[in-house]
Amino acid sequence: MQVKLLPTPEQASALTATLRACNEAASDVAQMARDIGCYRSYDLRRHAYHGIKTDFRLGAQAAQHVIKKVADAYTTLHANIKAGTYGKPGSPRRRRVEATPVRFRWDAAQPYDARMLSWQSDARTVSIWTIDGRLKGVAYTGSPDQLKAVAELPVGESDLVYRDGMWFLYATVEVAEADPVEPQGFLGVDLGVVNIATDSDGRMYTGEKLNRYRRRQLRLRARLHAKGTKSARRLLARRKRKEARHATDTNHVISKSIVAEAARTSRGIAVEQLTGIRQRVRLRKPQRAVVHSWAFAQLGSFLTYKARRAGVAVVQVDPAYTSQTCAQCGHRDKRNRPDQATFICRSCGVVAHADRNAAVNIAQRGVDGWGAVNRPHAAPRCTQ
Repeated sequence: MQVKLLPTPEQASALTATLRACNEAASDVAQMARDIGCYRSYDLRRHAYHGIKTDFRLGAQAAQHVIKKVADAYTTLHANIKAGTYGKPGSPRRRRVEATPVRFRWDAAQPYDARMLSWQSDARTVSIWTIDGRLKGVAYTGSPDQLKAVAELPVGESDLVYRDGMWFLYATVEVAEADPVEPQGFLGVDLGVVNIATDSDGRMYTGEKLNRYRRRQLRLRARLHAKGTKSARRLLARRKRKEARHATDTNHVISKSIVAEAARTSRGIAVEQLTGIRQRVRLRKPQRAVVHSWAFAQLGSFLTYKARRAGVAVVQVDPAYTSQTCAQCGHRDKRNRPDQATFICRSCGVVAHADRNAAVNIAQRGVDGWGAVNRPHAAPRCTQ
């Protein structure tokens, strides 16, 4: 849950100093980790804990979170390198990334736990740790649902975020999950660029509207950059996250619709594996900016958590050749796809939309994969 903090000028100054100190400490630890080749959180504590507490005036819990933040950043970096996000081994970009230690912006988010942050929901204030001491009575606000959640549900770790001149707390709350339902089949979901998602029932969530919005935002940013006035720079600053928020809302709408349909029909959801999707997709040059700006992982995470709340099973399947294989007869041929939208089986002659055909294949792989996961293991035979 996101709540907005309403600090006084003095409180905002203390929060700014705290965020700056935590991220300077994190950059210092990241440099140390690269120098000594140590990236595990537990091992880093032995080298960095006492030093950053003294040098940056951090409390015990803050120092622990700073070290864990550095370890998590390197875990993500190494996973991206392994996945080829920064290019092939030996490429200039990959060598540069491998040789450069992780750096943190001064305003990067900082985690807080229950020892550093407490909520007074009746007064609608929080008590929060800073390097200048405990700040009490920091007011917060939010939507009715957000305020109700932080007041009534158990609150876990929270992130202190500074964005666009405003302060936020991203609070993790524990929500009861629905009882899982044994799926009666699977709803397959094929992801793409022209159609963001297509399910095996034939519903298409087209990306054309969003792509037009992106092109309009690109033209507007270009005009504002060319103008270069103070007012143009202010407008650019206000609009810099608008496109990301629009895409996030689109992902929410799509994932909510898919989960609702699966729950209504007592089915699970089968979706293609999202790891390496950008490396698997072959694109013309004008399409590359579109696919690299689309948050496939975000859509997958939205599908996963909304499905868990609804008790809907989700499986990820290998999407290899689903777009070239006939969902009717199983014949696979590259020539079955004469163009992006059309599927014509060269064996049985069936004609279908290519994305829906792929989604039906993904649904079948979901059934097979779920059966393999839940199939009881045969008892070992006794040999004498």
